[in-house]
Amino acid sequence: MSTVKRTLVTGGAGFLGSHLCDFLLAQGRDVLCVDNYYSASKENIRHCFDNVNFELMRHDVTFPLYVEVDEIYNFACPASPVHYQRDPVQTTKTNVHGAINVLGLAKRTGAKILQASTSEVYGDPEQHPQQENYWGCVNPIGIRACYDEGKRCAETLFFDYKRQHGVNIRVLRIFNTYGPRMDLNDGRVVSNFIIQALRNEPITIYGDGTQTRSFCYVDDMIEIVTRFMDGPDDLTGPINAGNPEEYTIKQLAEEILRLTHSSSGLIYRDLPDDDPKQRCPDIGLAGEKFNWEPTTGLREGLRKTIAYFDDVLTQGKCPIN
Repeated sequence: MSTVKRTLVTGGAGFLGSHLCDFLLAQGRDVLCVDNYYSASKENIRHCFDNVNFELMRHDVTFPLYVEVDEIYNFACPASPVHYQRDPVQTTKTNVHGAINVLGLAKRTGAKILQASTSEVYGDPEQHPQQENYWGCVNPIGIRACYDEGKRCAETLFFDYKRQHGVNIRVLRIFNTYGPRMDLNDGRVVSNFIIQALRNEPITIYGDGTQTRSFCYVDDMIEIVTRFMDGPDDLTGPINAGNPEEYTIKQLAEEILRLTHSSSGLIYRDLPDDDPKQRCPDIGLAGEKFNWEPTTGLREGLRKTIAYFDDVLTQGKCPIN
């Protein structure tokens, strides 16, 4: 009987999902990557095609999935406002129906399952930095609610499946993460600023630039994702994952200008509705339980990310589904 873990990664062709697939394959796991390519690209996982332990399936998690697996990482959902606001009803379905379907699969197979939740469950927070026991401040009828409330409902479903059916769950609240394979057009601040800087176009700052974010490099994020999944079964979370170093949006723009030697200037636009003024994780729980903290500084991570985007733009390697 094979002892190789059969691992399902939903949203596996996305930015974080593809890096997770790489890590799991390097561990010798049998990886089933599931994606419908709504906001992802086959280019992100094309290098995996020749690996005998890798399997790719085009599938929408809002429909049931009938496979046999030992563990499930649920990363299926567009994570940038540009993508998740394009079809907000589908975003809610992906979060809610998708959670029901993967939890049903975990219940049937006895698989342990990790939910990739988000810092957006905290909304525009009144607590700073945000701790896991904070319930958040979310507008349930705003333009971001399809994602924010969808992820909150998914967390509810995960804990109810544990209480009612004994499903082996983990819930990780992921804060802003960046790195190679981010979509050029996903509207996230790091990719936006880098693309504009490399093209010597004005860098667009929404609001006055004093709102803050924390930025975690992708390698650090994948490390805590997998440590959490492989950790003790009585530790369900939720657990925050992110880099607690906090920067204003203007500071981020200025750092990217320095690293790219760009001639771009800064322009300012109105802040979108419900955009959080502060976002910074308290990662004390992740440090206590898993001896984890990010090791990649912002400048080092931005250099790697800039090099990726520079190559994409220079070589014309725009991903296609």
